[in-house]
Amino acid sequence: MSDSDSDFHNIHLNLNVRGLSQSATLAINERSRELHKEGKEVFRLGLGQSPFPVAAPVVEELKTNAHQKDYLPVKGLAQLREAVASYHRRQEGIEYTRDDVLIGPGSKELMFLVQLVYYGDLVIPTPSWVSYAPQATIIGRHIRWVPTDYQKGWRISPAELDALCRKDPSRPRLVILNYPNNPSGTTYPPEELKELAEVARRYKLILLSDEIYGEVHFEGQHESIARYYPEGTIISSGLSKWCGAGGWRLGTFTFPKSLRWLLDAVSVVASETYTSTSAPIQHAAIRAYEGGIEIERYLWNSRKILKKLGTELATRLQSIGTDICMPDGGFYLFPSFDKFKPELQARGIRTNIDLCEQLLQDTGVAILPGSEFGRPADEMTCRLAFVDFDGARALVSAETQPLEQPLPDDFLDTHCSKMVTAIDKLCDWVRNGD
Repeated sequence: MSDSDSDFHNIHLNLNVRGLSQSATLAINERSRELHKEGKEVFRLGLGQSPFPVAAPVVEELKTNAHQKDYLPVKGLAQLREAVASYHRRQEGIEYTRDDVLIGPGSKELMFLVQLVYYGDLVIPTPSWVSYAPQATIIGRHIRWVPTDYQKGWRISPAELDALCRKDPSRPRLVILNYPNNPSGTTYPPEELKELAEVARRYKLILLSDEIYGEVHFEGQHESIARYYPEGTIISSGLSKWCGAGGWRLGTFTFPKSLRWLLDAVSVVASETYTSTSAPIQHAAIRAYEGGIEIERYLWNSRKILKKLGTELATRLQSIGTDICMPDGGFYLFPSFDKFKPELQARGIRTNIDLCEQLLQDTGVAILPGSEFGRPADEMTCRLAFVDFDGARALVSAETQPLEQPLPDDFLDTHCSKMVTAIDKLCDWVRNGD
């Protein structure tokens, strides 16, 4: 394409898209692959993909349904929607029905369509997942950032949410809550959820509760804010994080009956965009949401591994003076190296982008800068995903241990040694520059 052709196309590029780049998580994954092809040792702590294989019973169900080829209803397969509703009835004690559930090709797509259909400000606590804000930008919605801090566990407080809404009480707002959180790994205790629900009810907010990591809460005790604000909460989930099926692209949104109009509007747009979600995947997903002993054992062992690994890595980072919250679930850590700013600046590192780039070049450890998650560029925060290990082997080993007993002391050295090495390299590099 000539320069003149390029200029012509740029003129016609939607202003809401101009300036956006590829999703940071996907970009770092591609960069890591390129470096690996060049023969360099790379520690892939950038893309947050579950390290575990898809749960075996769900894989078997996919094999059984590989022949399914029909276009399914745009809202999703009726049996799957019922399975999802039943799952949330068991988990949250709310009387959902299949008519409250919408199935899509990943929760990411459903989030985009909800923002497209619902006219209102998008309220995002920071740090937040990398795609919330770009989606709002593409659509042209106003973004209201609510900064959080390390001392408060990177959680938005009820007082902060109230202060934002009080300035314009009747303004329509869609508030995103994500917990266990990407990127921090922290979650909300029930008391805070109740207080946030009171604020949401006071201002008639719509809460989009992104609970994609709910089943990998380390203690298996995740609670949805829908328990306390059922009339205004949309629960977002899917198979990618707790079932190891990121590439299967199946997401679920469960709406309250009071927001049935929003579900119907989103499904209308879905009918003109993605049409329906993959038929074999939907049939297989029924097995995932039905649960049972095999699924529960898979989850129990996944949680044990992630808890042991996340706690050990956070402890090592703390030992050098890093500000970091102990994770409650998921597979992320969000360390702040602000205490090392003078030493880093002396090495020409002035932003978290500089930090991640230099770290990758010097050590092969790939992590993402805090600025990709809505934090200031000069704040030395980063997100790392502790997923670079053989999850299949780790699960097989964990399954040989009694469920009620902790994993052996040498488990991480045996099955997650690359992750331990990566954190040690990061710590040495921050402290010593090598």
